[in-house]
Amino acid sequence: MTGPPRRRRGPTSDGGHAKGRRTTQGRAQSSGRADATRRSKATGRSTGRGATTGRGATTGRGGTARRTSAEGAGGPGGRPAGRAQHGLGGEQVEGRHAVRELLVAGRRPVREIWIAEDLDPSPQIDEIERLATSRRVRLVLVPRTKLERAARTDAPQGVLARARPLEEVALDALCEVRGALTPFLLVLDGVTDPHNVGALLRSAECAGVTGVVLARHRAVHVTPTVAKVAAGAIEHLDMAVVPGIPSALRRLEDLGVTSVGLDADAPTSLFDLSIGAPGAPVAVALVMGAEGRGLAALTARRCSILAAIPQMGALGSLNVAAAGAVACFELARRRVAPDRGDKR
Repeated sequence: MTGPPRRRRGPTSDGGHAKGRRTTQGRAQSSGRADATRRSKATGRSTGRGATTGRGATTGRGGTARRTSAEGAGGPGGRPAGRAQHGLGGEQVEGRHAVRELLVAGRRPVREIWIAEDLDPSPQIDEIERLATSRRVRLVLVPRTKLERAARTDAPQGVLARARPLEEVALDALCEVRGALTPFLLVLDGVTDPHNVGALLRSAECAGVTGVVLARHRAVHVTPTVAKVAAGAIEHLDMAVVPGIPSALRRLEDLGVTSVGLDADAPTSLFDLSIGAPGAPVAVALVMGAEGRGLAALTARRCSILAAIPQMGALGSLNVAAAGAVACFELARRRVAPDRGDKR
């Protein structure tokens, strides 16, 4: 059965008022959608898939929020998105020796430690796990490929740690006498190779250096490569970052620190220096120049003494890291008391 006919308002034709009503309704719907779109944009939300929910979180098809890490798209282990390094560095530590010393020293908080899942049994890894557990540091087992993607060195040895960046120390603080220990500083003038810086820091710490001075510009600081090559030395050395090395040397002189610049062309041998008697060492700073060019001219003029390492072979010079190791231990030898030296 056919229902009752619909009542019509106005003319029975398809044009006129009926068409006008459809046009008016279409405009109203379009206007409503536009208002909704404007309200959505104003609140930072959209109605489609993957809508943004604010504060960097995005909603996928399942409606769960994923936050993009500030360190990169790969989450906590992602590569930083090309950020320039500020400060001293040291927030990512790789390699078994370096990570172990980070935990042993206990000088700064450690956020987490990543360990590759497929590592062979190792006493070093066992110790790292034990130290991390005792310090309540989060341990994360990850696939080796993920760890290597997050690593900044060629061979992270299956372990990677993230910690609070190293804190800079004021230059004047490095020059303070601590008990019977006078300042023994290493000053790096434009050394830019991270392997050389890491090797210098390792030698310096082993020789008893108490502090390191780095230039803020045109110099490498504590990158993951530096930390790995230094094998944990960064955890035991105080470091100052200064605007310029020449002005820092002038300040060291004002504070009573004798600066010894290593220069291959210097007339004085490093082994003939007279800078304090054994057992009564003076405050001293060893100044090392950049690879290739050596000390900058103004830096050399600001040094108290210029000295050279005598060469016995056919080659004209040593690598900056090797020269620094020789010089650190020669100055350290002069700082050792006679009775202590006799026991060695």
